[in-house]
Amino acid sequence: MTAQKPKRSPSGGEIARLALLLAPILAAFAALALAILVGNLSDSDKPVPVDLDRRADVTVTEPGGGLTYAYLPQYSHSVSYERHHLLVEYLRKATGLPLRQVYPDTFQDNINLMAQGALDVSFVNPFVFVKLADRYGARAFARILGDEEGDGFRGEIIVRADNKAIQTLADCKGKRWIAVDPSSAGGYLFPLGLFLKHGIRKEDFSELAFAPGPGGKQEKVVLAVYSGKYDIGTVRDGTRALLADRIDLSQIRVLARTPEYPNWVFCARKGLSPEIVARIQKALLALSRDTPEGRAVLDAAHIKAIVPAHNADFDPVRELIDRLDANGDLPRGDVAQ
Repeated sequence: MTAQKPKRSPSGGEIARLALLLAPILAAFAALALAILVGNLSDSDKPVPVDLDRRADVTVTEPGGGLTYAYLPQYSHSVSYERHHLLVEYLRKATGLPLRQVYPDTFQDNINLMAQGALDVSFVNPFVFVKLADRYGARAFARILGDEEGDGFRGEIIVRADNKAIQTLADCKGKRWIAVDPSSAGGYLFPLGLFLKHGIRKEDFSELAFAPGPGGKQEKVVLAVYSGKYDIGTVRDGTRALLADRIDLSQIRVLARTPEYPNWVFCARKGLSPEIVARIQKALLALSRDTPEGRAVLDAAHIKAIVPAHNADFDPVRELIDRLDANGDLPRGDVAQ
């Protein structure tokens, strides 16, 4: 009987060669899967990734090359889409303009793109608008009335419900604070102003961190407090409800709410045709809860109503910025960026 040769394990070189042979096949399968996935989306509704490294190669024309619209990424991209895709569809139909929604990853990306003329229209918080207007010539043409009580919006300071060590704002001293973003109004600037009013400065916290990653930063603040990683968090009002199906909201307590400030605003980049801006403004102001379409669009966007806006409407935010800056609690870089 002939002895069988022992089985030989493949060498590292053979494995590498096999990987090289299989790579094109695997890539083809991946491309096919991606094509099938993308094919199920209409061209107008596909999330458009923002690559800041290549923005110099992109030329935005109007209206033939399409107009870009972005919802400042306070929430995840999926929430941005869910809330505003009906609005974008309505604007395309009402104005005849080839408007498409794009998805910047961060607040600063959104600011940079509009400053460079690569983003035509954006829905932003009042703090970001003041930056865009005062530094880069952006123009406000409509603002929203909220879906909560009042026409403006607020920030909330949240803690775990079982955190007995924090019962007042003064108890926040020496604690770990997580905020949304340096450019977040309800999630940072408004609470910072409230802390200052009570004699509490940034230096009084043991740690001040901002939520990581692209999009979804408001939700991440709530989750960070819920998990106990941070003692306090600051978010805009209405954020907690987004997490009702993910966490037990009874474990989150609102310690304090900020004063109300002007609400979010639709703005156009410097140099965008006044005729185009007027068409978009007219369509937005025509949205009414008295029609099925108008109600559907406004409800999806969590907007009570839309009214005209002017630069001066946001002077209360400018006053807050000046007060924080004069006190040294808002570095000049936060204002200028």
